[in-house]
Amino acid sequence: MENTISTGKAAALLGISVKTLQRWEREGRLVPIARTDTNRRVYTESQIKTFLGLRAIEKPPHRIVAYCRVSSAAQKTDLRNQCQILEEFVIASGLANVEFIEEIGGGLNFKRKKFLALMDDIGRHEIKTLVIAHQDRLTRFGFEWFEHYATTHGCALLVLNQQRLSPEQEMVQDMMTIVHCFSSRLYGLRNYKKQLKEALLK
Repeated sequence: MENTISTGKAAALLGISVKTLQRWEREGRLVPIARTDTNRRVYTESQIKTFLGLRAIEKPPHRIVAYCRVSSAAQKTDLRNQCQILEEFVIASGLANVEFIEEIGGGLNFKRKKFLALMDDIGRHEIKTLVIAHQDRLTRFGFEWFEHYATTHGCALLVLNQQRLSPEQEMVQDMMTIVHCFSSRLYGLRNYKKQLKEALLK
């Protein structure tokens, strides 16, 4: 009998989250091969590979999405301008039935709801093309990884790469967030060293 794999590994092979895999079971799209004595879902690698093959044949990527993002509600004017420029671009490029996703959230925040939903859709091979104004509209750092993720799931990335669409003040805020994060860690490390030194002297 073929060895089974956990829900986590199955989700990793599919390029989706565990929650998405659990939802697919409820929808009857991909049901575990069995459950353990502790009621944990288990799959087989051949089951996952077969599902990926069938899904690629039955439903190739078809959606075209334009993703627009700013960091704060105070930048709604920038958001409208960003969407307008993307709309002009897709029309000039002859792209039809483009879905526009607008989101307010920092580029360093990977828990943005619409961003996560978009990543799940890409993981399900539903997105054919993703259009963004600039790399940092998707994410401030690590764009190359997300580009690889999209490409391996059949999604092409179109980036206008217009620097003026990346507000300077927003970048300053993100840099301050990074500095604050590392400063807090450094402060915590100093406290830890102090506590350790005091403990050793007792």
